[in-house]
Amino acid sequence: MKLKDLKYLVAVLTLPGVTSCMEFDNPADEFAPNEVQVDATIYQGDADALDFTVEPTEAEVDAAMAALETNFANVINAQTSLLGGKDGAPLQEHYYQIVYNMTVDCYAGFFTMINSSFMSGTMETTYSYHQGYCEGPYGRFLNMKNDLGNFLNRDESNMVVELKAVALLMFDIVAQENTDIFGSIPYVDHKGNKETNPFTFNKGIDIYYSIIKNLDDINACLLNFENRPQWYKDKLNAKLASIDQSTITRSFDTWRRLANSLKLRMAMHLAKVSPDDAKRFAEEAVAAGVIDSKNQQVGVFGGTSFGSRSHCVNVIMRGWNDIRMNASFISLLSSLKHPYMNYLFAKNNNQLINQTTGEVMEPGTEIVGVRAGLRMEPSQQYFSNMRFAYSTMNYDDPMENANWMPFYLMKWAEVDFLRAEGALRGWDMGGTAEFFYNRGIDNADCSDVFSMPSGDYEKYLAEYKELTEAVPYTYVDPMDSANNIESVTKIGVKWDEADDQETKLEKIITQKYISAYPHSYEAWVDLRRTGYPKQFPVLNPTLGNDGSLSDGDMIRRSRLPWGNTIAGQEDVTNTGLEAIGGPDVIATRVFWDIPGGNF
Repeated sequence: MKLKDLKYLVAVLTLPGVTSCMEFDNPADEFAPNEVQVDATIYQGDADALDFTVEPTEAEVDAAMAALETNFANVINAQTSLLGGKDGAPLQEHYYQIVYNMTVDCYAGFFTMINSSFMSGTMETTYSYHQGYCEGPYGRFLNMKNDLGNFLNRDESNMVVELKAVALLMFDIVAQENTDIFGSIPYVDHKGNKETNPFTFNKGIDIYYSIIKNLDDINACLLNFENRPQWYKDKLNAKLASIDQSTITRSFDTWRRLANSLKLRMAMHLAKVSPDDAKRFAEEAVAAGVIDSKNQQVGVFGGTSFGSRSHCVNVIMRGWNDIRMNASFISLLSSLKHPYMNYLFAKNNNQLINQTTGEVMEPGTEIVGVRAGLRMEPSQQYFSNMRFAYSTMNYDDPMENANWMPFYLMKWAEVDFLRAEGALRGWDMGGTAEFFYNRGIDNADCSDVFSMPSGDYEKYLAEYKELTEAVPYTYVDPMDSANNIESVTKIGVKWDEADDQETKLEKIITQKYISAYPHSYEAWVDLRRTGYPKQFPVLNPTLGNDGSLSDGDMIRRSRLPWGNTIAGQEDVTNTGLEAIGGPDVIATRVFWDIPGGNF
């Protein structure tokens, strides 16, 4: 990716025609071919209202559908932001890079950046934080607000309240993820469609409880759908089928299960900060019905209008040579003899020369990752930046999984691992921790199980699940022996009731983390809130950052988004600092990130 591309991307993160508080969010002058003009009127109503007891007439529903025609088109656009694309097009690499890959993907430990040439050399290490590149996830949130704000706040949406419930769920998913990234966002103002500063940053825990209230209302609203008159169900089912680009079933029931699964995810985040509420929320979510089958998963799959191309990581990794595999992740998979190590990753693609001993690793020798925190090289050429030779995913075989990874918004395996953790904590999850743990592993493959063969995952699965202890492994950096380190993964895979609670939790979170790959938002949450999976210490944590990290610590949040504007900075000062409960630095913990043991 080139710097000019990044600047262009930052300038067009939201739809034209809507003003915004952030400089990076200024509208472009012209529309892309697939963009939809938004209504110039700014509606401000009650986005939270989901009164499904109202019984509109058929004429009222038809009138509402006609009035909301443009808004329905924007709901489709909103799903592109929800699922890794923008402007109505699927999975765009430049957008994906700034929203996911340059920041959280690296903080979670899946990848490391290997060159800073497209950033004009401003990233000092492979783990540096740069404010100018870290507000992309918030641009995604503002995209959602600009696409959904009018729909959520128009009176007409209350005539088709189940469709409004789906849109509110989309908004809340991205709001929850941004709260986890930044610690606070102006959630109430943006849900209310407020357009100009000042914006009030809300406390993270208040945002959580507000979203959970929405999720309860969404569940009740969509559960009641079957009680509607048949003409009403026919009209809304047809409209949902025309705008739903995210589910396989295109049914309100799948969206309802997604809402409950999100509630379960959020409940687990609250386990240490509000344990009684966490237990209640989790049990309510499971009782109401969460994602419980392959067909109920939500995301972008191959063969759909959104998922008709290979994954963005393919281009970023192999096309642009901006990232490589993280050494910690490769070490983890090697220590557990994970199936992916047999087919998903490529060995070094060129010579690697030890800068001290002169020892040469020939091409095709090892799967080798890059340590997080190494000093960044500015070059995009192998001969001046040998890290290009470190391992990527295997894209050479068109039948391999790396070409066909879905972008999951909610994966069945994640829900099962959440239920496993809940059962471990003594909550009623509808089964045992062991059952959900093993079923989660069974369905953790990153390939697209609908459009392509699932590769070799099942071939190695039975043996993998019987591994009782980690295989001895030492990471060896072919270029610098000072970076060599013994694997920090000491657990096995096989479930053992004799293990203590922390060991069982480490097994659950480790497998949940692997199942999330390559999508990092929830993986980074688990890494911060539980300390699992164990990872290599970050090298040079103080270089290129804001001075708040100590040796051995990780980036625990992104600084509050303010868009490089005076008004934005005033909002941070006036309400943001109080909302996060500490200084606006990357070492300040998000409200659910409580140090100490997990039980």
